[in-house]
Amino acid sequence: MSDTEPSQTLYLQNLPDKVNMEELRASLYHLFVTYGMILEIVTKKANEMREQAFVVYEDVVSATAAKRALDGFAFYDRPLKIDYAKTKSYAVAKLDGTYRMQSLDSNKKASSGSNKVMKREPAGEDEDGRPSKMVRREPSESEDDDEDDE
Repeated sequence: MSDTEPSQTLYLQNLPDKVNMEELRASLYHLFVTYGMILEIVTKKANEMREQAFVVYEDVVSATAAKRALDGFAFYDRPLKIDYAKTKSYAVAKLDGTYRMQSLDSNKKASSGSNKVMKREPAGEDEDGRPSKMVRREPSESEDDDEDDE
């Protein structure tokens, strides 16, 4: 038994990894649509997500019915492992109005933890006073401190 709270999104594991992604999506759709309206099926080619997928239903009742009926079902000769997703899917968030796009600033702050940021500055000026080319350099310690204060 899982301690994940019921949701509209089902997390599937133990899927066949040798099946084409489009064929897999179509097979999952035909299997799961009998339990309710499907908003989205997410499968990925990445190795860490290869044998996994997400099926997003319009409501929790449909997702629960599908989970109860298909958990352990032999799908391509492999028993399906089905659980509720831990987080809300983008499709559900868009539907209920809580979807927010990630801003570039939050991505930049999250990725700037230990990475050094290279700054670009003019290397010199031409006769008109415009920069002639740009040079990359690492910021000095005092510049790093100034950015944190902003």
